[in-house]
Amino acid sequence: MAKKSTQPVPMGYSTVTPGLCFASTLTAIEFYKQAFGAEQRELMLGPGGSVMHAELKIGSSMIMMGDEMPGMNQIVQTLGGSPVAFFLYVADADAAQRKALAAGAKEIMPVSDQFWGDRMGQVEDPFGLRWSLATRVTDMTPEEMRQAGEAWMKKMACADKG
Repeated sequence: MAKKSTQPVPMGYSTVTPGLCFASTLTAIEFYKQAFGAEQRELMLGPGGSVMHAELKIGSSMIMMGDEMPGMNQIVQTLGGSPVAFFLYVADADAAQRKALAAGAKEIMPVSDQFWGDRMGQVEDPFGLRWSLATRVTDMTPEEMRQAGEAWMKKMACADKG
């Protein structure tokens, strides 16, 4: 019999853990290993070799995943898109973006300095999910961030008129 857990949240997990669905979870696992240095923690195969459940660790975060199961969970393509995007802090956003692109991601936004103090770019993985890859380069107070945001919005308004 399994030992009863004494913690409501298992060791190594946070209170919110994303669960992703793929047409081929095995393909997704390999992509995330190459693109983001993911570590496979668990793999449970179902009938016909489908992936019922898998777990990856990217940095300090766990992600659960499995193959599409009609009536239970659906992939981005079945749904016609996804409102979900991931924000991944890394040691070097430029290097992380290059690595993701080399693994097969598509660039959505080149890496650049952002008004809130991050250097960030965005890619779309081969499964239709977007990942912002960021490195904090400047710590800002809430007031500094508010001022920088206002300046950025003014600049964007001028660009729209131009």
